[in-house]
Amino acid sequence: MGDLFEYWVGDDDIGDPYHQTICDALLACYHAGIRIYWMHGNRDFLVGSAFADRCGLQLLPDHQILQTGKNSLLLTHGDAECTGDLPYMAFRQQVRQPQWQQQFLSQPLEKRREIARQMRQQSQQKQANAMALGDVDDAAIRTLVEKHGAQIMIHGHTHRPAMHQYAEFSRYVLPDWDCDHAASPRGGWLALLSDGSLQAYDVHGAATQLPLHPHAA
Repeated sequence: MGDLFEYWVGDDDIGDPYHQTICDALLACYHAGIRIYWMHGNRDFLVGSAFADRCGLQLLPDHQILQTGKNSLLLTHGDAECTGDLPYMAFRQQVRQPQWQQQFLSQPLEKRREIARQMRQQSQQKQANAMALGDVDDAAIRTLVEKHGAQIMIHGHTHRPAMHQYAEFSRYVLPDWDCDHAASPRGGWLALLSDGSLQAYDVHGAATQLPLHPHAA
């Protein structure tokens, strides 16, 4: 569901050693018979068909519906619903324009890398100076869920793993991953079980419960 990379400046950067490691791992899953689907995040929205073909995965639109039993599950990265962060929304609208992307991708690879590094540093500084990370907007969430007629919504982006219970639907937030610090690795995923229920797992693969958000509606 996006943000597998810190940034992605184009599919011609697939030869980067770290990127190559990730692609090899995805391809190994594919050869093991695992079907992989990719949804763009705000950091890797430039992932394209060449990357998908190289890794044996299928690209998904940002809003994807899964039907399981009586429930409809709505999957989304989540950044488009952070409507309260006006500077970010303006930036997002700009970089998702085909003309902007074409102009950016036409620049030399190293120049694109440097631009991405500078943008990432600015983003990290902004987060460090903020009292709290931006969160999704409840009104935007309700509108999106109502539009798709979903009973369950799953997203990432905010790095605040939780289960939010509303009157009409439930919203699950996935954690981010960080296994570079052995003392306190973090991560996790949701599994859709055969009976249609969801089970959360932590970074070590142990079944766990996502905390109920204290301000859930």
